[in-house]
Amino acid sequence: MAGIPTYRWQFAPDGLATRRQLRALGLRPGGQDVAAQVERPRRRRAPLVAYLYRIDAAKPVRPMSPAKWAALGKANVARRICPQCRADAGYVIPVSLGMCVPCAYPDDEKRVA
Repeated sequence: MAGIPTYRWQFAPDGLATRRQLRALGLRPGGQDVAAQVERPRRRRAPLVAYLYRIDAAKPVRPMSPAKWAALGKANVARRICPQCRADAGYVIPVSLGMCVPCAYPDDEKRVA
């Protein structure tokens, strides 16, 4: 971003934090603009850029409502249901497979049994 202070990696002044650092402190940017950025140089590629926000202007994270907790619980349960056999796999179905392991590799189960 043009017009904001840019610092080298690990040389940003105190009082600034990334979104993840704010979240670890229980804070959020709260609508404030980006205060600065840090750049981490890389070989043969564009540098990595992280935007920084002022900690003193950050607001506390909003607590989740009971409805949001319920929706998150339903979404996590849905991620455990195999679309092939419609059974609860007991774990989150890998996106790379798209189904539970026994459905993805039916021949392997026959050899083990």
